[in-house]
Amino acid sequence: MKTRAAVIHAIGEEWKVQELDLNEPGENEVRIKVMASGLCHSDDHFVTGDLAVDLPMVGGHEGAGIVEAVGSKVTRVKVGDHVSTLFIPACGQCVYCARGMQYICNNGAGMETGMGMDGNPHFHDADGNKVGGVTRLGTFSNYLVCHEMQTVKLPDDIPFELACLVSCGVATGYGAAVNGGVKPGDVVLVLGFGGVGANAVQGARHAGADHVIVIEPVEEKHKWALDFGATEAYTSIPEAQQRIDHLTNGQGVDVALITVGRVDGDIIGDAFAAVGKAGTCVLVSVGQAERGIAISPQDFTNFAKHFQGVMYGNCNPTADIPKLLQMYKDGSLKLDELVTRRYKLDEINEAVADMHAGRNIRGVVVHEH
Repeated sequence: MKTRAAVIHAIGEEWKVQELDLNEPGENEVRIKVMASGLCHSDDHFVTGDLAVDLPMVGGHEGAGIVEAVGSKVTRVKVGDHVSTLFIPACGQCVYCARGMQYICNNGAGMETGMGMDGNPHFHDADGNKVGGVTRLGTFSNYLVCHEMQTVKLPDDIPFELACLVSCGVATGYGAAVNGGVKPGDVVLVLGFGGVGANAVQGARHAGADHVIVIEPVEEKHKWALDFGATEAYTSIPEAQQRIDHLTNGQGVDVALITVGRVDGDIIGDAFAAVGKAGTCVLVSVGQAERGIAISPQDFTNFAKHFQGVMYGNCNPTADIPKLLQMYKDGSLKLDELVTRRYKLDEINEAVADMHAGRNIRGVVVHEH
């Protein structure tokens, strides 16, 4: 069948909306009519080259839609189900899934090719050339085909524009806090307030933090941060330092969560330095691939600090996505407020520009069918 999709062809170029051919689903695959896709900064890292992938590639991994067709061996979902897409598969059987770590399921290997789990492409251009899909998905397409392991069923009463955000940004940010070591009474620092940072703030407050300090250079976002539960917001760590010292008796924060749009070794070093004795620095963001973090080994050992990487919020998405949506229905998790603006697929490059300019918490592409 035909589908319209936003494709990146080379590093540094803009997204190009074009018509592609989409394969029929294989025996373990499903075809999804994509209704909405969040604009996650991770997709921009494929454009900048921070994340190495095989191009061309259909963008988008933060999606929600309706199952239109299923392969003969699919058991997880059925035609008509509302689903979120999982950018990391969750097989439930590999050694990591069996240990409760779906966020590093072994079936995530090879995602950089954009091909299906069987090694074959799902998309082709008009000349028959293969086109990949980001994390084997490609939610910037009206339709996509993926393995059933990359789906989780949704309640029918959750709007797609909200459900898509829970498939990545909400689970990642919220999980980074609640699974990253935040405890009742903690003083927490959140570096960067976007779609992930907003949910890190929510997660930190739900985990019991007394103070959640947001560092965000775009001052217009400070009110948003307070609305999501931050106790205060500053443009830089030096600006916040006096307040941090007052709250911690000069010892440093208990947990620092790095949720900036693009991370490097200096940002990590600044966050790590802001952490106190036995505190934890949690890295969520993507960016610098080269070795080199501005951390003093003596500071690491002498103060018994912890440094932790987090993937997908260290969540088990097949269980945690439904739980987060129930929290939203119960009124304890903000989702509506995350969506700053909605875009058509043809407005994809305007949406990316708004993301870079800090105009949104989260922009959402709403597909037209």
